[in-house]
Amino acid sequence: MKYIALFFTLIIALNVNAQKPIQKGFQAIDRKNAEAHIEFLANDLLEGRESGFRGGRIAREYIVAQLKQYGIEPLSSNNYLQHFTAYRPENSAREPKRYTVTDSIITRLQKTFHVRLEMANVLGMIRGKKENEYVIVGAHYDHLGMDVNLFGDNIYNGADDNASGVSAVLQLAKAFKESGEKPERTIIFAFWDGEERGLLGSQYFIDKCSFRDNIKSYLNYDMIGRNNRPAEPKHVVYFYTASFPIFETWLKQDLKSYKLDLEPDYRAWDNPVGGSDNGSFAKYKIPIVWFHTDGHPDYHKPTDHADRLNWDKIIEITRASYLIMWKLANDKY
Repeated sequence: MKYIALFFTLIIALNVNAQKPIQKGFQAIDRKNAEAHIEFLANDLLEGRESGFRGGRIAREYIVAQLKQYGIEPLSSNNYLQHFTAYRPENSAREPKRYTVTDSIITRLQKTFHVRLEMANVLGMIRGKKENEYVIVGAHYDHLGMDVNLFGDNIYNGADDNASGVSAVLQLAKAFKESGEKPERTIIFAFWDGEERGLLGSQYFIDKCSFRDNIKSYLNYDMIGRNNRPAEPKHVVYFYTASFPIFETWLKQDLKSYKLDLEPDYRAWDNPVGGSDNGSFAKYKIPIVWFHTDGHPDYHKPTDHADRLNWDKIIEITRASYLIMWKLANDKY
């Protein structure tokens, strides 16, 4: 009996030790950091973080500073920024007014009058044991900027859209680093520019990506901080690629095991190409997960301010998604 008891003690100890890295990261996610990130990014001084303009550049330098502080290395050997140029036609009734990063259209636009903007994605990573297998977690950091002709508040601060999502990616970067565990797959922490102009940053990244066939999954955040259903403050939409039902199973298990205070609306999606930056990855058949809390009355309005966010929900979603990302980076699926 003595040896049997010792055996079970060892098994329990091994299980506890196995949980330590993931628990360390989990505990690193908190409201203090969420508030710091969002209140900076949604401050009036950033002028609505419009892509290609001063506020957007300040936002991306802030993100780079945070990644450096956490010890996250750049995806490129010497730079966190992936620069790209977006084009659109000028004064043409025959051309769409949206910007583009598609080479064939750019070649045509360069032969006539056109407008162009310089933009940049921010990309950091933690190398995995399998350096040539990748998982990506991302959120767009740009928003709508300012409207000088708008009376009163003329800054589109974008606290929910999408400073809330950026805060979650930054918290995951810190959490994975603080776990002390090297993941099986390389994790890329991505902050997209130009989403509001047509998913430009994520499209540019995936279209040009030399290791696209080795990307195993993509987790997206876009607006995770509001309640469009006042009577259901724990509501969150959980989109995922329908051919991977394990993604739903994982979240259900984690909500129970970690006692997370969320009420997900599980939405399996055969071809999740719409809505946000998930679409750039889904078009290449990369499995996706997307956390979203639906639209609300302040969507794309100057009233999308930090004081209207549900901070508890942001933290619960960030923690739940960290557990999902841990599995995407380490498990078989």
